[in-house]
Amino acid sequence: MGIVTAACAAYASLAAWLWLTFAQGMFWRTDVRLPPRTAPTRWPSVAIVVPARDEAEVLPRSLPSLIAQDYPGAAEVVLVDDGSTDGTGELARRLAAEHPGLPLTVVSPGDPAPGWTGKLWALRHGVAIARTAHATEPDFLLLTDADIAHEPDSLRELVAAATSADLDLVSQMARLRVVGFWERLVVPAFVYFFAQLYPFRRVNRPSARTAAAAGGCVLLRTGAAVRAGVPDSIRQAVIDDVSLARAVQRSGGRIWLGLAERVDSVRPYPALADLWRMVSRSAYAQLRHQPLLLAGTVAGLALVYLVPPAALLAGLAAGHPAVAWPGGLAWLLMAGTYLPMLRYYRQPVALAPLLPFTALLYLLMTVDSAVQHYRGRGASWKGRTYARPSDA
Repeated sequence: MGIVTAACAAYASLAAWLWLTFAQGMFWRTDVRLPPRTAPTRWPSVAIVVPARDEAEVLPRSLPSLIAQDYPGAAEVVLVDDGSTDGTGELARRLAAEHPGLPLTVVSPGDPAPGWTGKLWALRHGVAIARTAHATEPDFLLLTDADIAHEPDSLRELVAAATSADLDLVSQMARLRVVGFWERLVVPAFVYFFAQLYPFRRVNRPSARTAAAAGGCVLLRTGAAVRAGVPDSIRQAVIDDVSLARAVQRSGGRIWLGLAERVDSVRPYPALADLWRMVSRSAYAQLRHQPLLLAGTVAGLALVYLVPPAALLAGLAAGHPAVAWPGGLAWLLMAGTYLPMLRYYRQPVALAPLLPFTALLYLLMTVDSAVQHYRGRGASWKGRTYARPSDA
């Protein structure tokens, strides 16, 4: 009976990988980059809004890149100092004085109102300032995190893509930092898993039902933001980027999501504990704080990622080809679909077979996220802990 059960699990895992490889929107491909674009006849105005909370460590590598944007139209930067205690606001003003370029405004909204996450409260304040600072409100808003560095032509290319394809939201998944051992092991898989959940090609279809964005770099038409009622309509969202994309899509807006070539995160995650916090702080929120979804996710991760190597090794050890070969083929498909992401991150192909171990780490991070939630410490970030939306 044990052999039959093991064989069934191995074949089920292989079936899952055949479906993921060929029927899940080609999620593993990394060639979804900005769509074809041409320069508009008139460059629209843009306000760059940067929420920042205790970002003094990364701001010297990110803010100057925004101020230095080579943009032909009117543009400005609004940095929202969200209750920082490390001198983020003062540092931002000093960096603006040292790096001439786009004008910078630094504002502080105070503590979030009840029912708001800190980032969305900061974005609400920054967007309001940007829309009322001049006689006419900006045509576009670039919502970008304080740890994201942009090449000088980043804004120009984003706007050209939006105007050429008549898009209301254009988002790029910034290339995350990959330097240390744990970053190499965990970070490419993070983007791989995200693309598996939200295949970029499906998101980008005009009639798509799948909606997602990458919060580190979102270019949004101001009119689309008004129609979608954002950020007010998503004020409780912990996973704000996906919620933003859904709100824009539901209001009739066209969205696009892809991988970045010239937009990079400069935030370091040198230790496993740093990466663990990054994932676990919102993993259970992604599951809408539902125990049944958590159980299903754990079972699914085990079947898809842990069964293949276990079946191959157990089948070989016990001399049962019916267990070994489907497990081995599933593991091969897993590693093969991971290779493009490793190449995108310029990492060795030898990391591909280690994806089951990385998936095990993510499984444990997800369980820990649920544990922390029920201990009252879930969805916490930089000293703030957020209740589930129904409790807020």
